Order: sequence, then C-alpha cells, then structure tokens
Amino acid sequence: MSLSPLDLIRLTSNSLRSNLLRSFLTTLGVFMGVAAVNATLQVGSISRAMIAKQLSETEAPQILVFVVGEKIRGPNLEDMEFLRQRLKGLQGVSASSYVPSQQVSFYGRQAQPNIQAVTKDYLLTSGRKLKAGRAFSTADFANYRSVAVIDELLSQQLFQGQNPIGKLIFTTARPCLVVGVMESKSQMSGEKPTGALLMPISTYSAMTGKQTINSISIRPRNLEDMKNIKEQAEKILKQRFPGGEVYATSNVEAIFKQKETLDLATQALTVVGVIALLIGGVGIANITIAAIIERTSEIGLRRALGATQTNILSQFILEAAILSLVGGIAAIITVYSLTLMVVNAFELPYQFESETAALSLGAALVVGVGACFLPALRASQLDPVKALREA
Repeated sequence: MSLSPLDLIRLTSNSLRSNLLRSFLTTLGVFMGVAAVNATLQVGSISRAMIAKQLSETEAPQILVFVVGEKIRGPNLEDMEFLRQRLKGLQGVSASSYVPSQQVSFYGRQAQPNIQAVTKDYLLTSGRKLKAGRAFSTADFANYRSVAVIDELLSQQLFQGQNPIGKLIFTTARPCLVVGVMESKSQMSGEKPTGALLMPISTYSAMTGKQTINSISIRPRNLEDMKNIKEQAEKILKQRFPGGEVYATSNVEAIFKQKETLDLATQALTVVGVIALLIGGVGIANITIAAIIERTSEIGLRRALGATQTNILSQFILEAAILSLVGGIAAIITVYSLTLMVVNAFELPYQFESETAALSLGAALVVGVGACFLPALRASQLDPVKALREA
C-alpha cells in the first residue's frame, strides 16, 4: 500500500510533533551550522561592498612615478613619452604638475581646490568621467589657452547648482574659462575629495616658465600587469636618471592589501562555517539513527501492512528536509537581522544578496538530507518480521 504525498506529509508532521525534543535538537544543529556559513558569506559580501565603494571613490588603478634628486634635472614631458614608448600593455599615460595652493573665486564665492596642470590624457589615465562640457583639446595645449576642467564638488562650491560651462573663474594667477566638469574622486585611496581644478600643462609652463613635471601616471590595461609595469618603469627611469631616486607606487595599493586581508579572513571563516555545518550533519545522522531504533516496531508494522521501502525512506528524508529548512530559514533571518544592526551601527555598505541566502539554505538541505540518507536507507530495508521481533 503506497502512501499519497498528502498522507506522507501528514504522517511526517505527526512524527515530528510526537518527539518535539528530538526535532528541536536536530533543528538547533542545522541552525548553528547554517548560521556559521551564512555569517561567513555576509562578511564576504560586506567586504566586497567596502572594496567596491573605496574603488568607486578613487581614481582608476594607476602607478604614480616620482623622480627626485638634488644633482639631477627634473623630469619633463619627454620622459613621459620615453616611458610610453617602452612600456607595453598601457591604457593611458599622463603627467601632472601640482600648482601651489591658490584660492579660486566666482562672484564672491571662494574655494581652495587641488589645482593640477595636466597633459591631454589625464582623464583617461585617472578614469574620471566627464559630467558636462568637454575635455581639453589639442588646440587648448597648442594655443596656451587659459581653460579649466573642474570637478563636481568645486562646481557645487562655486556655482551652487548653476551651469558652470562657459563661466570665468578667477585664480590667484589669472582667470580661467570653465570648459568641462568631471566627477569628484580622490587620487589616493583613503583621501577625501576637496575639489579639483585642471589646467593645460602648456598654459602653466607658459605662466611660470617651468618645464618640469611632478609625477607621471601610468594606467595598465590589465590589473594583473600592474606590478610588472611598476618594476619596468622604475628600472627605465633609474637608467635615465643616474644618481636620482625613483619612487613608484599604486594609488590603490592600500585597498588591494585590505582586500587580501579580508579574503584571507573570509576563507578562514568559511572553513569554520563548513566545519560547523558538518558537525550539524553528524548530529542529524545520530538523531536519525536514534529515531530509527525507537521506531523499529513502527517501521516493521508499517512494512507488514504494505508500506514500501520508498515510503519509509521518503518519510525520514522528508523529516530531515523539513527540519533543515526550518533551521536554515531561522538562521538566515537571525544572521540577516544581526548584520543589519552591525552595518547600521558602523555605517558599512551592504545589500542583501538572495544568492547568499539560497546558497546557505541549499547547504542546509544537502547536509541534512545527506546525513540522514544512509540511516533512512537502512531503515527502509529492515525485514518486517525481524523488526517486529526486535521491537
């Protein structure tokens, strides 16, 4: 006599209710294992969100090269072109000179941004996107035009919502015509944007008579090549500037080190979570074996009345699945609530990922059903006569 699915569910529910302590202990084991796994996945999710947020607030990953020395000439645009020709796998190369701190004003509104004189490919190298207007043209550099590209923060400080394109702003040295607005980002990780103004480096050289540059920015096409390109750039410039000191650093080096640390921590927590889940599975297996021993007479009687091996097997698997789902869902809700409390308290970036919840719940089902399968299979294979005699 085969059971219908509805009868199987009713019989399974009655069996779980008849021994609430056993059901609770099984659910608790699943809860602890899934909570450990889900907490680990949440830590990984928060870590990825933190890294992504920091990268979005920083210019594109690039290598910043500086050359210093008392007895050497200062680096210039020829050195930048020299590097561009000899390095492979580059997305962009640019140079910049830092303009001494100057006050910028527009109709009584004042700000003190970071001012840089840059080459044409600065926006490409830095990864900053234009929000309005245009970038510097070849004619701007050739004709030494007094034009400027400002960032959104400086635009808000000076223009307060007005369109800045085509407006004249005044620096300590001379007025500049705003031709473009770029997004606000910090050059180095960990810095906060304070407003930025860019001018053509040719214009700055004509104003000051200086032909030197402060730094060269190199943006690799692939992040995997950053270390190799950094070493090559240092080697080339050390040969070009004997007696000088060459420094090359990545503007996101701190972020990548932080990412490595978080990845290691996540891996360690994952191992702990998996172990906790496996321990929960062992508990399910032990409780299933105990339940089979207690219910040997019931199994023998049901088999004698016509229940098939599949009915017996299905009932124990369904019991494990229900308890695994209950424990898993409870763990996911608990960890999610605790995660929200933590991210709100520390203002961390976080977004609930349904894939994380599905993975945690799937792991609970796999472990729960897998742990009880062999004991349930043995129970389904009991001989009815022997089962009744043993009972």
